[in-house]
Amino acid sequence: MQYLFHTLPNGIRIVHRNSDRLVGHLVVMVNTGSRDELPGEEGLAHFIEHVIFKGTGKRRLHQVLGHLENIGADLNAYTTKEETCIHASFLSSHYPRAIDLFADILFNSTFPDKEIAREKDVVLDEINSYKDSPSELIFDEFEEMLFSGHPLGRSILGSPSAVRRISRRKVISFLARHYNTDQIVISSVGNIPFNRLVKLITASFGNVPENIRTQPRPDFNPMPPKQVVQPRRVFQTHCIVGNLSYSYADSRRTALALLTNLLGGPAMNSRLSMALRERNGLSYNIESVYTPYAETGSFMIYLGIDNGSLERALNLVYKELKKLMDSNLGVMQLHTAKQQFIGQLAISFESNLNDALSMAKSLLVYNTVDTHEVMISKINALTPAELNEAARQVFRPDDMSMLVYKNRKS
Repeated sequence: MQYLFHTLPNGIRIVHRNSDRLVGHLVVMVNTGSRDELPGEEGLAHFIEHVIFKGTGKRRLHQVLGHLENIGADLNAYTTKEETCIHASFLSSHYPRAIDLFADILFNSTFPDKEIAREKDVVLDEINSYKDSPSELIFDEFEEMLFSGHPLGRSILGSPSAVRRISRRKVISFLARHYNTDQIVISSVGNIPFNRLVKLITASFGNVPENIRTQPRPDFNPMPPKQVVQPRRVFQTHCIVGNLSYSYADSRRTALALLTNLLGGPAMNSRLSMALRERNGLSYNIESVYTPYAETGSFMIYLGIDNGSLERALNLVYKELKKLMDSNLGVMQLHTAKQQFIGQLAISFESNLNDALSMAKSLLVYNTVDTHEVMISKINALTPAELNEAARQVFRPDDMSMLVYKNRKS
């Protein structure tokens, strides 16, 4: 597997992996998200991801959407706390169309006032729909508590009042401050010669003026752990326990990623699933999640359980964490954990779109992209002592925060 790299004179970076499959994938990722919003701009990064499709200097809304979708392409976008991403999948013969459209909507969108007004209603409806899903909302509110007082704690969607205050002026100001050319990467997986890809991207993106980011992101200062129980209109109890964890730059992140997968990854035989669901019938839905950010990270364990079973379930959770803190994994346990993690990683990369998204993220964060072989070698190199160290640093019960949504009548 070979990754090919190029940087335009204005700082926009490109990475490509050739594929002989019929479908190509193009990703543009910008190193900006909800954490980059100023007070009063909450939800603006996500809102821009919506209105960027609403028309440009040379295309009206229906022409923007139809330019790729009329040839059967899949066009989509998303916003996180630290990135904004636009991506498309299409027949590889349509690379010129995709590249031209992406450059147009990123740098020539007009943001008509009437479209901004209309899209506010759409986003407000999205916020309301999220409130109807406590198993999703609790993740946002837990990180708001964990990162209290820091922009990482902000909801990506923003608040209804902040969304209502969004204006065309705010949109243009945010783009000027944060859509810096040195913070944009273009990732591609498809059947196209790399020199032709670079030529097409240069023609569409090369004339964008260089705009280098100079304003650093605010430092993160950790707060003491909190335990909060909120009465809600829910049928079951929803709970997250978690802690601050490792950043992207921390060499211990691979160890924590493996432990997270071992504890509550997608496999039905994860330790938490076996302890709570299979052996005790306490929870249908339990998972652990590790999310690294630029200067810190979050580790979370989520469980949805019967209203009277929270204490028993938490005791079982902390029992599993204690096992990993108190002793090293045995030889076969470590081997199995590694093989499971590697296998799941390999399956995820069977999707070329997943690979293109991962390539973009890696280039944005590390300015390089590890091959799958390098990723596997890093996992295989993990030692029992490294895993135990990560467990003792992140899984300490006294350091854990907790958020519970509990039925008002229970």
